[in-house]
Amino acid sequence: MLIDIFSWILILIGCIFSIISAIGILRLPDVYTRMHAAGLGDTLALGAFGFGMMLQAGWTIVSVKLLLILLFMFFASPTTTHALAKAAMAGKIKPMVTQDRRNSRKEEV
Repeated sequence: MLIDIFSWILILIGCIFSIISAIGILRLPDVYTRMHAAGLGDTLALGAFGFGMMLQAGWTIVSVKLLLILLFMFFASPTTTHALAKAAMAGKIKPMVTQDRRNSRKEEV
């Protein structure tokens, strides 16, 4: 019973991270921040989903397969995000940068 509750909490946390990631992709201003939201949110959501499903499956071959999928995705998702960011930089897409007020005050003095 306790394992079921904990697994459903993890699955709900995965749903929350997926929704936050989707909102970040829609609302953030430029390519780089959108990639950050997608890469980080999807990796966290996948981890929570995977561990929640592993708790539901128990110690079976399904858990081993889920663990292998998680390991692959934990390496593939950040690597893909990095490759996309590098391609965007090579394509001369500039990040949106706002000037920091604290630094501009020091320069004025």
